[in-house]
Amino acid sequence: MVKKPLIDQLHHEDAWRLFRILAEFVEGFEALGEIGVPLVSVFGSARFGEEHPAYALGYRLGKALAEAGFGVVTGGGGGVMEAVNRGAYEAGGVSVGLNIELPHEQKPNPYQTHALSLRYFFVRKVLFVRYAVGFVFLPGGLGTLDELSEVLVLIQTAKVHPFPVFALDRAYWRGLLSWLEFLVERGAIDPEDLKLLTPLDAPEEVVERLKRVS
Repeated sequence: MVKKPLIDQLHHEDAWRLFRILAEFVEGFEALGEIGVPLVSVFGSARFGEEHPAYALGYRLGKALAEAGFGVVTGGGGGVMEAVNRGAYEAGGVSVGLNIELPHEQKPNPYQTHALSLRYFFVRKVLFVRYAVGFVFLPGGLGTLDELSEVLVLIQTAKVHPFPVFALDRAYWRGLLSWLEFLVERGAIDPEDLKLLTPLDAPEEVVERLKRVS
C-alpha cells in the first residue's frame, strides 16, 4: 500500500509539472508557428546508420522536400531522422528537430536549423501534428508505429485536418498493410480507413502529391 505522504508528494510535483508542460507547449508553438514555410513531419528509425538503405531514402526525401519549398520536422535524433534533417539542411531548407530527453539512445543530430529539446512525449506528438501539411513514415520500429497509428486515428476521428499520410518503401510496410487488410476482413476497421495511408517508393512521388494539397 502506498503511504499518504508519498501520494501528497506526487500531487505536489504534479502541480509544478504543469508549468513545465505549459512552457514546452508555448516554446514549441512559437518556434514552429513562426517558420513561415509548409512543414512535413517525417518519422523513421534512429537505429539505421548511413550504410542502411533507409538512410539514403531519408536523405533523398529531405533534400527533395527542401528543394520543393517544404520544411521537414523529425524527432531530431540519429538514423533516418538524421538523414532527413541532413538532406533538408544541405539543400538549404528548413530542418526542424523535436529532440526528446531520454536516458539512452537519443542524441540530437547536427543538421537542424530549428532545434527544440522536449521532456514530454505527448508535447512532442502535438507539435508533430499541429503544423504539418503531410506525414511521411520511413522504415522504423515501435516509435514509428506508435506515431503512425496516432496520426491515422487523429485523421480518422476528424481531430485534425485529413492531410496526406505516406508509407515510404512499400516492401518494408507490406506486412503492416496486409495486416490492416486482415482487420478490414474481420470488421475491426472500415475499408475507407485503408485510404488514409498511401504506400509509395520514391521521395519524388511524395513531393509531387504534397504539391497538390499544399
